[in-house]
Amino acid sequence: MTLAPGDFQSLQYIKPFVREDGASKSLHFTLGELQSRMLTHQPWRLDVDYTRTMMGFLLFQPAPAHIGMIGLGGGSLAKFCYRQLPASRITVLEINPHVIALRRDFQIPDDDERLQVIAADGALYLQAEKPAFDVLLVDGFDHEGQPAALCSQRFYDDCLAALADGGVLVVNLHADHPDYPVLAARISRSFSGNAVEIMAAEKSNGLVFACKGQTLSTRALSLQRSLHNLEAQAQRDLKPELARVSWEMSHRMSQGAG
Repeated sequence: MTLAPGDFQSLQYIKPFVREDGASKSLHFTLGELQSRMLTHQPWRLDVDYTRTMMGFLLFQPAPAHIGMIGLGGGSLAKFCYRQLPASRITVLEINPHVIALRRDFQIPDDDERLQVIAADGALYLQAEKPAFDVLLVDGFDHEGQPAALCSQRFYDDCLAALADGGVLVVNLHADHPDYPVLAARISRSFSGNAVEIMAAEKSNGLVFACKGQTLSTRALSLQRSLHNLEAQAQRDLKPELARVSWEMSHRMSQGAG
């Protein structure tokens, strides 16, 4: 469901603010919480650790035809995928018009045949539009954390329905939130147990990977194949994290199997 301009006038959204230190630019709703950070002179690089972890989807989908994203923030993942995966189409769903208004501040490319940033409620969009994403990245937060609409059992069921066969869902959750185990269990339930949790390097974010149809297995994982399409700098940035994600997945799956 796309929100028309008039709808925004009747809804209250917190306006984020931007901080700059010369080397980077960051997006915040409050001083205590970082939403996004961009390296000013290399805006396409992934500067925050959990965003590199989310790119673990490349282990299963190295060249997705269509990537869906719920939550724009400073556009870190959108910019990276737009630059590094030129064969992929990207649809970003963002409900807060004030976040979208900062698009140029964070050097997010204009819409074209490959990139669309849509002002929409991500949960309602999945229900109404019934897309078929190869990859769906859920990273939607506001000043209070993750909205209830983006972590219900119904929402995760709709994420499953919004994926093509073999499609991969990656959900970013606050690892220290008291409901984290409940939310991770909901994702696993929607995907019939075909899900695995990976902590980001700094341990503040928990990423849940889930796959539709085919079993989420590390047997066919290949770092070389996953990184093949990326520029040399991006390969260097991602290789250590994807290697860690691959090992963690393999370890957790073997534990589950045992």
